[in-house]
Amino acid sequence: MSSLFAFAFKVAYGSNPILYIGLTIVVFTLFWIFFNVFDELLYFSPILYFYLPNDAIAGFILSTISASLLGVVVLMNIYLIRNSSIKFDKSLISSSFLTILSSACASCSSIGFVIITTFGSAGVIATTFITNYQIPLRLAAASILILALYTVCRRVTNSCLLDNKQHENQR
Repeated sequence: MSSLFAFAFKVAYGSNPILYIGLTIVVFTLFWIFFNVFDELLYFSPILYFYLPNDAIAGFILSTISASLLGVVVLMNIYLIRNSSIKFDKSLISSSFLTILSSACASCSSIGFVIITTFGSAGVIATTFITNYQIPLRLAAASILILALYTVCRRVTNSCLLDNKQHENQR
């Protein structure tokens, strides 16, 4: 399985390293900032300030993992869309979108609590549930991202195998 990831990364990052590494860093940075602003760990006003209390360390680690996985998953999907000859179905786009939404997990941050409390008593129940199960929800989101990464790496590898077989058949 690790050879699958290594081969897929070599293919994707090797095709245009500056572009794809840059895209990965940009996506990671944007989502890292997004996650930490909504978790109230990163402040921009009145000065740039990062505050990590002891009780938020696990959430910070999981959000950093999610942001890095998102950077790689988005890059691999961009590579696959740009360079693959395989016909794309709705599942590729919908699974990528679902992965991004689930990893963002707006309900795990302070903005989710604001949105949920507008629903009245159902919002109170949902807020209590989310508060108690925030870490397991983030672990589930990271697991979905790992599954998406495995799926996209498998598609990149399969597209390379199909392209190689088509090239051999043409000889």
